[in-house]
Amino acid sequence: MFDRPFRRAALSACAAVTLTTTLVTSGCANSAPDDEPDTTLRAVLSDPRRTTYPLTLDNCGRKVTFTGPPRRLLILNGTSVAEVESVVLLGLQKHVLANAQRYGVSDHPTMLRDVQALPDGGFTMNKNFEVPAERVLSAKADLVLSTWSGGFDARRGLATREQLAATGVNTLVNPVNCALGKPDASPEEKAAYEGISIESSYEFLALLGLVFDVQHRAARVSAELRRRVEAVRARVHGRPARKVLIAYPGMAMMNVNGLPAVMTGRLTDEVVRAAGGVNAFAGRSRDVTSTLNREQLAAAEVDVLVVGAFEPNVDLDAEARKLFAAFPQWRASRTRTYTTASDGVFLGPLNAWAVEKIAKAVHGDG
Repeated sequence: MFDRPFRRAALSACAAVTLTTTLVTSGCANSAPDDEPDTTLRAVLSDPRRTTYPLTLDNCGRKVTFTGPPRRLLILNGTSVAEVESVVLLGLQKHVLANAQRYGVSDHPTMLRDVQALPDGGFTMNKNFEVPAERVLSAKADLVLSTWSGGFDARRGLATREQLAATGVNTLVNPVNCALGKPDASPEEKAAYEGISIESSYEFLALLGLVFDVQHRAARVSAELRRRVEAVRARVHGRPARKVLIAYPGMAMMNVNGLPAVMTGRLTDEVVRAAGGVNAFAGRSRDVTSTLNREQLAAAEVDVLVVGAFEPNVDLDAEARKLFAAFPQWRASRTRTYTTASDGVFLGPLNAWAVEKIAKAVHGDG
């Protein structure tokens, strides 16, 4: 679970889509000027129209054609909640046949309830924590959605995109993760993955808006999320940045030394920066989560602790006290400065909630 240049141009209802999802053809493909193509997912958000079908997309190098809005959506796990939460925020629950994405808590006040209300298909996950191939192939979905390309890897016991296409089932991968689990990923796909950001979540909302013909709703939701993040950026601009550590005690299984999973990387670092802080491990490889040792954690500069929530019914205040006792040298330990977060620091549409909470801890009135 873990701002591109934008040029506005005249759009048709079949707005072009890129990153690693590109509009190929549609029923109105010739309505936009040939010499002025719009090439960003953000175009869907800036000038939303009705989708015209058939709609054909190039998604992670695979052509996918929709003759209408999907009616039976199966969401694979992929240890993500970005996709199901996007579906919920766009009000697409009635389209969900089955959802395999789950997270025990949420920064959004009603998200956990809304996700739990979705049908789960009665799936039993395989050893790779994913829906087995035979269950996906027999589910009678018309769209299977994965957070990463590896969600369709036969070596993991999963149904492939080719197998599903042969039975008339469309597949989509979250465009920012095309390179993840794809050995032959293109340079563009690798660049998109390395450039993951808060903006990536808006782009995925735009893709869903286009596919499900809810472009206006996607534009409204994205605009509000962006407004909230930018409002915090504006409030904290120019203030001294304090060092923030994001640690998930419930994910200690991810660390070889049994320490809380410390989150870093481009998206997590951006969430902290938007809140007016600096990740205590900013710029470090994502491997820091699994390899960090006690000495490195003790030596970190930590002004603000963010205790990450992974499971329900965990006393996060008690977890904060344990960390303060274990690492008394942190400034945060002396001042008892901390807040909590859960899914808002990961890829998904809830970054605004985490930015607001962290900003308040970092700057008081952020």
